[in-house]
Amino acid sequence: MSAKHAQVGLMRSVAKEAAARRIRVNTIHPGPVANDFQAGIEARLTPVLGQDATRFFDERIPLGRHARPEEIATSVLYLASHQSSFTTGSTLVVDGGMST
Repeated sequence: MSAKHAQVGLMRSVAKEAAARRIRVNTIHPGPVANDFQAGIEARLTPVLGQDATRFFDERIPLGRHARPEEIATSVLYLASHQSSFTTGSTLVVDGGMST
């Protein structure tokens, strides 16, 4: 958790410094993603939890599922596009409501 706070602090500092040069700096904070990396984590976590870790996470995500990789990619593309031309120093949380 402290690493994520450090990342956000660094992003906000760089966003302020780079804004005069029209450079936008933002961060994306994804929740669990349906990919091989997450599946490996959940496979190792299942015995520790004593229940299926994928189901455990899905029950804590208000939208009830892991993100698809393309949903995270779409969020990255948004920040890289002109559609977000007035967005800097922001965190884009893409976690299905898990952090709310």
